[in-house]
Amino acid sequence: MTFSGELLAFIILAITAVIGGVLLLNLNKVVHMVVALILTFVSIAGIFVMLSAEFVAVVQILIYAGSITIIMLFGIMLTRHRETTEAKGGGLRKILLLLGVLGFAFAVYIGIYNLDLNPQESTLHVNNVEQIGMALYTKYIIPFELTSVVLLVALIGAIVLAKKDDEKEANKE
Repeated sequence: MTFSGELLAFIILAITAVIGGVLLLNLNKVVHMVVALILTFVSIAGIFVMLSAEFVAVVQILIYAGSITIIMLFGIMLTRHRETTEAKGGGLRKILLLLGVLGFAFAVYIGIYNLDLNPQESTLHVNNVEQIGMALYTKYIIPFELTSVVLLVALIGAIVLAKKDDEKEANKE
């Protein structure tokens, strides 16, 4: 088996994405978790570039690694959280986790089993940014704008909740 540069780049990006996900789940500080999430988002964007999906890669960086991460950091900064450690789950939680992992592994197996390694010619990579832009700003303009409104409402909700907590603590003193 020969390793091409593309295969090596994919392996590095995939391992980086998995490491970021594992770190996200295992770190204790929320800000460190957000940094691990950014690492995962950026490596996934690299994989999108390798798939000739430049628009999706840029959106991945702008929306996920940028906007969503900033909103998460705002939520962290604006809300009060106490450092408490949760008790580890019991047997039921472990069984449900095992079932979830087995279900995911089965779905991946079915996906790989049905994979067609000799795809037909596709024109999706030709002018894909133009094709996505035309579809996004003609056919899907309403869901696109509603997404921005939902993100704005989430940010305003975090601010309102943080202000209510501050007012309650000010009244207690």
